[in-house]
Amino acid sequence: MKIFRIEFVIFLMLLLATLIYRLYYKEKQSITISESVDSHIVVLGIAQDAGYPQINCMKSCCKDIWNNPSLKKMVSSIGIRNPESKKAWLIDATPDIKEQLNLLLSDGYTLEGIFLTHAHMGHYTGLIELGREAMGANAIPVYVMPKMKNFLETNGPWSQLVSLKNIDLKVIDDNVKIALTEGLSINAFQVPHRDEFSETVGYKITGPEHSAIFIPDIDKWEKWDHDIKEEIKKVNYALLDGSFYRNGEIWGRDMSQIPHPFIEESMSMFSELDSEHQSKVYFIHLNHTNPMLNKKSEEYKYFDKAAFHIAQEQQIFDL
Repeated sequence: MKIFRIEFVIFLMLLLATLIYRLYYKEKQSITISESVDSHIVVLGIAQDAGYPQINCMKSCCKDIWNNPSLKKMVSSIGIRNPESKKAWLIDATPDIKEQLNLLLSDGYTLEGIFLTHAHMGHYTGLIELGREAMGANAIPVYVMPKMKNFLETNGPWSQLVSLKNIDLKVIDDNVKIALTEGLSINAFQVPHRDEFSETVGYKITGPEHSAIFIPDIDKWEKWDHDIKEEIKKVNYALLDGSFYRNGEIWGRDMSQIPHPFIEESMSMFSELDSEHQSKVYFIHLNHTNPMLNKKSEEYKYFDKAAFHIAQEQQIFDL
């Protein structure tokens, strides 16, 4: 009986220690983005437009994720924060905008604007949360290219956001710098993609000490009139399209109809860079089929030995 009691006490002590650790770790995670005193980029989501797990997917890539919320990933998005002014900017309005804004604006930050990359579902549909049925926002600046502006103004329900002045559309031009605060700027640059409704852009974010490029969607690196390897050399961080790991990844679909640079292709191309430049690369915008979402996959184990990275939610890049 004494042995049983001792074992039970030990069990309770271990259980208590586990709970304390989990609470402490969760708290540490929740304040991660507050730790930087410099202007910084924060990763708010890493999944492709439909998130992870993806709707109606019960295949091996998603089946177990439905019952394990800790493994879920929000849709690809990043934020920019300036601690001195407490100003923040969001890049892409995803279906997860509620959670992402809550994270971005923690600690008293104010939303100064939203920059959109293009008109595919994971990148602009979150704007609907700014309408009168939800946030009832007041003239939030939304920075868009000309075709994207026309698309939002002439198609409901987005046009209602404009007419009710929930959003204030600001036209941006290719490769024209926009000052955010002193020493902090952003500029859009067009990239080739499936532009059914709008142009597609990436962004370069420049701070006092560091800079980054964000290209969540592009058809193939070879289609762009810039050399991606040279663009990587010019910045400190490169958050790049990692939608698919390899060709044939989506069962029963012609992947030429959804062109993206496969991670395998990108790694092969970037192998020409030295390790310093390779280490700047963070793949983002991962489809639910991408084995890089599963750290137990053989592909991830192989990838983990390379200099490249997979972006992580709440990760910070100082500017």
